[in-house]
Amino acid sequence: MLTPVWRVQIGSAEPLRWDGWLLGATFLLLALGLLMVASASAPLSDTQPFYFLLRQILALCVGLIGAACLLRVSLQTWLQASPWLLLLGLVLLVLVLVPGIGHEVNGSARWIRVGPINVQVAELVKLFALVYVAAYLQRYSTELYTSMMTMLRLMFVLGIISILLLLQPDFGTAAVLVATALGMVFLAGIKIGRFILLQGVIFAGMLALVYSSEYRLRRMTNFMNPWEDPFGDGFQLTQALIAIGRGGPWGVGLGESIQKHHYLPEAHTDFLFAILAEELGLIGVLFVLCLYAVIVWRAFVIADRATQVGHRFAANLAHGLGLLLALQTLVNIGVNMGLLPTKGLTLPLLSYGGSSLVVTCLMLAVLLRIGSEIGELYPTPPPSPPRPTP
Repeated sequence: MLTPVWRVQIGSAEPLRWDGWLLGATFLLLALGLLMVASASAPLSDTQPFYFLLRQILALCVGLIGAACLLRVSLQTWLQASPWLLLLGLVLLVLVLVPGIGHEVNGSARWIRVGPINVQVAELVKLFALVYVAAYLQRYSTELYTSMMTMLRLMFVLGIISILLLLQPDFGTAAVLVATALGMVFLAGIKIGRFILLQGVIFAGMLALVYSSEYRLRRMTNFMNPWEDPFGDGFQLTQALIAIGRGGPWGVGLGESIQKHHYLPEAHTDFLFAILAEELGLIGVLFVLCLYAVIVWRAFVIADRATQVGHRFAANLAHGLGLLLALQTLVNIGVNMGLLPTKGLTLPLLSYGGSSLVVTCLMLAVLLRIGSEIGELYPTPPPSPPRPTP
């Protein structure tokens, strides 16, 4: 298949080679996200109906500026900076728990206030952790297959990150991050028996965490039958299911949602997908899923090309970015459809949330940089040898 590639000159550096499929899917999701945030958030404020939209546009501008800067950062720089990024992430996770520094919203201390802006630390930590895991797997690629201790050291670091995330509390981000790291380890190469054992230990640990907290256990059980308590713990999910059901094949029309009028809580953030399904129907949902599929597909294509040219760090990081975006998308959609318990995870590029939008833009910029830096990402077939003249 022919892949569109755009060459763009920035400053005096060499022109970047950008993946047209990846860029196209990204900008379509960004445009659709602004449209849906405007629609879902309009009823929340009678005096300023576009309050959340303007904030989302501002976050998008910050994300695009940051992405333009990261496009100039080489993979070697990311590789060398990986331990320092991990250290920075751990410091931020500790600071967010310090009273007076961390900002609490709805009982969770996940934000650090920078002037008028709240920065969600966990979003940055996801990017930093992926860079560290990719560098670790590249550095210990041989030992990973032969030594269990190498795997345990990585799990110890991820365990510290997860504990700090659980203290916020943010079980959803911890689970997605650990699952992404496990996927990166599997794709990097590990004995299948050790991988299954590791999965079993982590799964048992997560079950223990769920059963150790009445709040988490209630969330795990309520999603199985939200209609048992439709005006209590099951209220949010029942309203989301009503929205999805109203959409039908074609939707009720853009801006015509009923559920966004103070029926469905968090309609413009965690449950934006339900409003999208109500207004745009099954057709809109399938279109969005196709766009996400394109992004994940291109991430794995980039990783495959990086593997072919022997760039393990680039391959590991591309795998991680693709897996993280795929898992977060699936979890958010699963929560909206009642297939998974409620988690505070946004829908990448679509949901309202400045930190999530900015960091997702940064992640995709890193992915574009990987694709640009791999010299034979889109190799041109060699010319056919001339036929001998008779």
